Amino acid sequence: MTPPAFYLASASPRRRDLLIEWGYRFTVRAVDVAEWEDPAADPGLLATRNAQGKARAGAEGLAAGVVLGADTVVWCEGRNYFKPENERDAERILGTLSGREQRVVTAVTLRHQPSGREVTGVVGTAVVMRALSPEQVRAYVASGESLGRAGAYAIRETGDPLVERIDGSLTNVVGLPMEWVSATLAREFSIVPVRGGQPATSGAALAAGPAGEATGSFTGKQ
Repeated sequence: MTPPAFYLASASPRRRDLLIEWGYRFTVRAVDVAEWEDPAADPGLLATRNAQGKARAGAEGLAAGVVLGADTVVWCEGRNYFKPENERDAERILGTLSGREQRVVTAVTLRHQPSGREVTGVVGTAVVMRALSPEQVRAYVASGESLGRAGAYAIRETGDPLVERIDGSLTNVVGLPMEWVSATLAREFSIVPVRGGQPATSGAALAAGPAGEATGSFTGKQ
């Protein structure tokens, strides 16, 4: 049986690049959905609601296929942190997260058309950020890396000077929990990469764990 077509309901270059690196063939269906942002909400429930909204918006008008919608939030000491509104807000967020352990929580919803069946998973990764001076915070924000990213920072698979340690799925922090995505696409929808093999992930030794949450660790650049 021919697997269904695969669609990404996101314009995020990080999510697009991860799917490409893992060998998937897909079509981008960018959506404009108002995201629910509540600093005090349960991060998993909040991200799930937003991921479902994006997947459903991406499936509108689609005759057949599987649509991926995702949402990421950074949770630290009882509060959710979202994409900064501007550079000043980015400096505030980074100053708050500096030197603290936080959890990057991503929800992914896979919606099948025309059945409307949905499969949703939530993956959390612990991140310990280095203690940053005000000058380092300002320099990072001035680089342009902060805007459009939950928690006002991004991380690459080769490491990042902001981060001291990552415990869990590295790809989750980059943009998508690919261990969960890959396993669920294959199991639920028979969608597999067009080329085999998991790409090498620099700086981390990852092994799929229960419920798609990877185990392993990552240490940022010194």
